[in-house]
Amino acid sequence: MSAYQDNDPRIHAIQSRIRVVPNFPKPGIMFQDITTLLLDHKAFKDTIDLFVDRYKGKNISVVAGIEARGFIFGPPIALAIGAKFVPLRKPRKLPGKVYRQEYDLEYGSDCIEMHVGAVEPGERALVVDDLIATGGTLCAAMNLLERAGAEVIECACVIEIPELKGRDRLNGKPLYVLVESQ
Repeated sequence: MSAYQDNDPRIHAIQSRIRVVPNFPKPGIMFQDITTLLLDHKAFKDTIDLFVDRYKGKNISVVAGIEARGFIFGPPIALAIGAKFVPLRKPRKLPGKVYRQEYDLEYGSDCIEMHVGAVEPGERALVVDDLIATGGTLCAAMNLLERAGAEVIECACVIEIPELKGRDRLNGKPLYVLVESQ
């Protein structure tokens, strides 16, 4: 499911605020920069509102945001729908016991961690990030949450790069995106 297939006028405004930076962070990468979206308070609010409209009333108890840009979108969504926010962090950023999951990126590999005990078995979770490229980060996030016993209801991203087919790696898990990459 994708919001960009709807005729909501907010979608065009959101897409027009995302800057594309060629060859960043490596040659050949067309970086989708959401910092320009954040500079426009109306477009940023519309982004959050579109997600809140979708998830309000779905009995989601956990919004898990992927470091770092999932930390921008996840907390306001969690607050608005009455869920807790769980940060999924880069390695060695969380004190105490953690679940750890390694994964491949479009241009390398990485790892994310989540506190043991942050999620209870049976909780309904939403995974939030700014972008889906190859799907590796979202798959790692889902694996962490499911290892803790949560049920991942859906993944939500502002941007999708459809040619990288990350959606196909989600094993049928629903993905909701607002815009396609430019």
